[in-house]
Amino acid sequence: MNTIDIQNNWRHISLYAGLAGLLLLPSACKQTFLETDPQGKQADVVFWANEGDATKAVNAMYANLRTWANTAFAPIALESVGSDEAEKGSSASDATFFNDYDRFSIGSSDGQLRDFWSGQYQNINYANQVLDNIPGISMTESLKTRYLAEAKFVRAYSYFRLVRAFGDVPLRLKLPASAAEYNLPRTPKAEVYAAIEKDLTEAEAVLPASYPAADAGRITKGAALALHAKVSMYQQKWQQVFDLTNQVIQSGQYSLVKDYEQLFRLNNENSTESVFEIQNELVSSNKAASNSQYSQVQGVRGVTGGGWGFNVPTQALVDAYEPGDPRKDATIIFRGETTPEGDIIPAVGDNPMYNQKSYVPFSLYVSGFNEGVQQNVRVIRYAEVLLMNAEAANELGQSAQALASLELVRARARAGDATILPKVTTTDKAALRTAIWHERQVELAMEFDRYFDVIRQGRAAEVFGPKGWKANRNEVWPIPQNELDLSAGVLVQNPGY
Repeated sequence: MNTIDIQNNWRHISLYAGLAGLLLLPSACKQTFLETDPQGKQADVVFWANEGDATKAVNAMYANLRTWANTAFAPIALESVGSDEAEKGSSASDATFFNDYDRFSIGSSDGQLRDFWSGQYQNINYANQVLDNIPGISMTESLKTRYLAEAKFVRAYSYFRLVRAFGDVPLRLKLPASAAEYNLPRTPKAEVYAAIEKDLTEAEAVLPASYPAADAGRITKGAALALHAKVSMYQQKWQQVFDLTNQVIQSGQYSLVKDYEQLFRLNNENSTESVFEIQNELVSSNKAASNSQYSQVQGVRGVTGGGWGFNVPTQALVDAYEPGDPRKDATIIFRGETTPEGDIIPAVGDNPMYNQKSYVPFSLYVSGFNEGVQQNVRVIRYAEVLLMNAEAANELGQSAQALASLELVRARARAGDATILPKVTTTDKAALRTAIWHERQVELAMEFDRYFDVIRQGRAAEVFGPKGWKANRNEVWPIPQNELDLSAGVLVQNPGY
C-alpha cells in the first residue's frame, strides 16, 4: 500500500498536506456540502485503502484548484496584466512587481512565476496520485472510471496553463518510482500538447453529460470536449475545434443565460452556461475551509466587503466596446456608480475601475472571512464554445455557420435592443475573423483569456508592443529561477531571459 506522502520531482508536495489543509468534498463538488473531517486531516498514514479514500483524494484535487497560486496573484500576473485589458490596480506602492509583468521587464526570480509553476504542478501531482493509486482500489467500477477521467481533465487543464505560459515544460504522467525520476528535463511543447489531448480524449469517453444536483460543479463530458477544443484552437487544428464544439452544442446541455450581468452573480453559479467553473464557498462553520481569495484580491478597494483592488480594467478595454453594448457596464465597475445590486462605489479612490465579474455584493461579506469568498471562477462558458465554433467555421470556409454562432453571442448581449450591436454580415474571411476576435475580447473580458488569446492570434507585437512586448521572447514567461537552481542544470531558461 502506498503511503499518502508522495513527493514530486520539483517540490515536496504531498496529498497528505492537501487533505490536512484543504476543504474536502464528501460526495460532491457543490460547496454547499463541503466540509472537513473532524480532525481536519486523514489520521492514518496508510492511504488508498478503499472507496472513501479515493473520494477524499479526488475531492482534495478539486479543492486545490481554488488555492492562491491557482486563482489569485500568480494568474493575475501571468494571465492578465500583460494584456491591454487589465493593469495592476490597488495603490501605486502596493505589489509593484505587477508593473514588471505589464511592461514585460520581469526577471526569472519573481515569486509569481514560482507560485504559478508550483500551483499547476500541485494540481498535476494530485491528479497523478489519483491516476496511479485508484486503479488498485476495490470499489465501484463506474465511480473509479469517472474519478480517473476527472483527474485526467485536471491534469490536462494544468498542463495547458503551463504550456501557454512557459512553452516546453517537464511532463510527468506518473508518480516517480525512484529518486532518479525526480528531476525531469523540459518536454517539447508539441509533446505536452499531445499528452493533454490524450488525457482529454480519454476523459471525454467516460465522463457523464451531467450530474445530479448534489454533484453540481464536477467535471462533465462537455467540459472535456470544450477544453479539448480550446487546446486544439491554440494549435490551429480547425477541423478538430469545429467538430468538438459541435459536439458540445449538439449535446443540448448548455444555453446562454439571458442576463449577462447576472451570469456572474452567485445565483447563477453552475448555470446552464457554465461548462466548467472552479467551486468556491463561504462555509460559516469552517473558516479555514473558506479559502478562496479570487474575488478578494480584485474587489473594490476601500470599502467594507470590497477587496484589495488589483487587476483592474483599462481605458483600452472601455474603448473596445461598441456603443450601447451592455457588457461594458456588466464587466466594469466604475468609480461613482451604483451597482445593479445596490452597492454605492466611492467617487474617489485609488482606481477608476474594477472587475465586475469577480464582484460579490458587499452585503454578503461576513466579518472574519475573505471578501467575496463565495464567488466561483468561471473557466469555460458556453459563449466561448460558440465563439470557438465560429472561429473554426470561418477558418474552414463555412462563413454561414460562423455567422450563426457569432450572432447567438451578440444577440444575447443585444437583449432585444435592435438599435445596438448590429448583426455581422460579412463573409470575407479576414473581416469575419477580425469580428470574431473582437467578440472574444468584449465577451470574455477580465476572464484571464485575453493575453494568451492575442498571442495565439499572432497579434501580440501589434497589440502589446507599445507596452514593451517583443517577438521571439515574450511569447512565453521565464522559467522560475528557483526551479532552474533545484534542477542543477537539467532545466534551461527560455530565450531572452
